[in-house]
Amino acid sequence: MIWLRSLSSVAIALLIAAVIALLVSAEAAAWWLAGCAVFFGLAKAFYLDRLHHWAALPRNRDLPAAPGAWGLVFDRLARFGRNEAATRSELTAELEQVHAAVDRLPAGLVVLDRFDHVRWCNNAAAELHGIFGSGRPVHHFIRQPEFVAYLEGGDYQQSLALMLDSHPGRQFELRLFRTESGGKLLTTRDVTEQTQLDAVRQDFVANVSHEIRTPVTVINGFAETLMNLDLDEDTRREYLGTILRQSQTMQRLVDDLLTLSSLESSSALSEQEAIGLHAMAERLADEARALSQGRHEIGVQVDPQAAIRGVAAELETAVRNLLTNAVRYTPEGGRIDIEWRVRDSEGWLTVRDTGIGVAPEHLPRLSERFYRVDRGRSRDTGGTGLGLAIAKHVVQRHGGRFHVESRQGEGSAFSLRLPASRVLATAAGEAAPAAAETPASQAGPQP
Repeated sequence: MIWLRSLSSVAIALLIAAVIALLVSAEAAAWWLAGCAVFFGLAKAFYLDRLHHWAALPRNRDLPAAPGAWGLVFDRLARFGRNEAATRSELTAELEQVHAAVDRLPAGLVVLDRFDHVRWCNNAAAELHGIFGSGRPVHHFIRQPEFVAYLEGGDYQQSLALMLDSHPGRQFELRLFRTESGGKLLTTRDVTEQTQLDAVRQDFVANVSHEIRTPVTVINGFAETLMNLDLDEDTRREYLGTILRQSQTMQRLVDDLLTLSSLESSSALSEQEAIGLHAMAERLADEARALSQGRHEIGVQVDPQAAIRGVAAELETAVRNLLTNAVRYTPEGGRIDIEWRVRDSEGWLTVRDTGIGVAPEHLPRLSERFYRVDRGRSRDTGGTGLGLAIAKHVVQRHGGRFHVESRQGEGSAFSLRLPASRVLATAAGEAAPAAAETPASQAGPQP
């Protein structure tokens, strides 16, 4: 098409020149052809100049209009420009959507060039590392020597655990990935909760293994002795009694683990009912007296009208564990009481003893699983280290809090603080000020 239009212009000029030569003269025809050549040259220069002017800033300038072959060229360029602009607009919109999505990610994302300069980062990375702008080396923002060594080391198969100055006390995982263009992608992820869960899991496995190792060792040792030696009847019964006691210790541990697992896995309370506290306390006190075998004085200070709403089996389990601990850690001749008081509309169900007490530094951790103030003494008394953890979970499931007051050498008071919405009935004037209970008390762990 361009050739045809160009040749048609030349043909028209030659035809006009032939007519001039016939009608006027050959000299006039030559002047006509010379003028046409000059015109075509000037037109070509003019349109080339306009095309060059447009090409310098094609996105900001409109293509010029032109007749003939130049018009075809400019029209083709205009269509190409429109297609390119539409494609660019579509890609820009998609890129903005990607950026908006990445900006909503909780993990930090930083794009680095081949020289480790920041090209782009999402909002999380800007907030975590204080990154602003682009073109600056990433180690200007993340200055820890561990990260600089990791960046320069070139081995990115493993991640880097790091504490950031912007978030003290939090643990982060940084990892670099190489890109096909020779740059790098840096991700930053908060792994504090995961690290804590891993630590809890490791401690749990270690504690369970430790608690089971002693009874298993004893059972194995005495079983081998019974198999390999010819013992008299009294010795054999003594060994069998030891095996039975150690197996019962393991059974208690398994039962407590199952109870704790059930409490943690179930979020909603079921089968709630009105619970008469006096009857429940008397029943649990009888169990404690059987466990004590007359070594302690065990009393109940609960008004007959006192009642609460909750899951009876769970609350009985919590109080039973508190009573069992009190019996184990109260010297012979001591006193243990189950008490019910209302303080500031809260119901306090307390197990108070005159036992050995707990030092202040141990109080915040008493309700942790397997936490022992004196591990050797706990094992001698047959404790599993889960009783207080179970009690704490029970009262939290009922919307309350676990409270501990203790004085070393004088005794302790372990309380289930139940919210006012669960207190159904109590005797008038039963409430007592908290300060009147224990002159010097230490609050235990709060949920």
